Amino acid sequence: MADVLSQSEIDALLSSLSTGEVDADELKKEETEKKIKVYDFKRALRFSKDQVRSITRIHENFARLLTTQLSAHLRTYVSISVASVDQLPYEEFIRSVPKMTILNVFEPFPLDGRFVMEMNPNIAYAMLDRMLGGRGEPYNKVENLTEIEIKIMTQLFQRMLEVFREAWLSVEEFDPVMEDVEVNPQFLQLVSPNETVVVISFSTAIGEASGMINICLPHVVIESILPRLSIHLWMQEKQKERNEEELQSLEWHVKGSQVPFIVELGRTDVTIEEFLSLGGGDMIELNQKYDRPLTARVGEESKFKVQPGKMKQSLAVQVTEVLEGLDNDE
Repeated sequence: MADVLSQSEIDALLSSLSTGEVDADELKKEETEKKIKVYDFKRALRFSKDQVRSITRIHENFARLLTTQLSAHLRTYVSISVASVDQLPYEEFIRSVPKMTILNVFEPFPLDGRFVMEMNPNIAYAMLDRMLGGRGEPYNKVENLTEIEIKIMTQLFQRMLEVFREAWLSVEEFDPVMEDVEVNPQFLQLVSPNETVVVISFSTAIGEASGMINICLPHVVIESILPRLSIHLWMQEKQKERNEEELQSLEWHVKGSQVPFIVELGRTDVTIEEFLSLGGGDMIELNQKYDRPLTARVGEESKFKVQPGKMKQSLAVQVTEVLEGLDNDE
């Protein structure tokens, strides 16, 4: 919103115009000149603002789900929240990663390519310590990981990928599979150095340990699903899901409703005098022949033709025909 000039500022401006200190033509020229914005092709912004917002929402959900999952699994205080979502060249991401860290490389099948989850060693070892019965104290021995420790951490990371898959279900159904665990980012080459990636950074606390978790998503890998990340389409999908849920709920309630099911043995007309004279043992002649099927009504609608019989000492009927388009009186 433009700044509003005070009355004194307006008077000063009019005074400058009248005295010639400010040239009105120059002001108009500056207004009509095109504003030039510097664009760095090495930092090409290939993700739109809508797509970045959608990615942010997805990973905010991922942070909530992962907090719940790790809290239950590690039985300690866990806090995970999205700190930032940035798009930058892959080379810049690799330079920002510490020389010795935990890099979890995984393939998001059916997409062609790889993602990477970088985890601060303090966080990784705090979780490892909890899983081995410790207090979750942070310590760093990234250069001396044993095969058993790598195996345990791999199993933990696979659990985290299940949460990642669940967070992305509204957009794409991934089947993420762990491919490798690296400790030196210089040995990790996901894409070309100038390829644009989106990096989601999570502020993480596990017990007394704190640090960052970063997820790197290369543009070339998720390019095929980018159109589905637009806010308009994402909201349509959500509305469609809500409508389907409402229909399922309505169907469930309708199926649970109770309606009267009546089988008529037949009908007849009698006078009041005949009705009053009825007694035990009297016979009433109906309009229904004994060798013809009976009509079953649901509410007031004739729905079935049935055959009377018995089932386990109880009266029962067997449906022989489904009626359609009949009037109530039939």
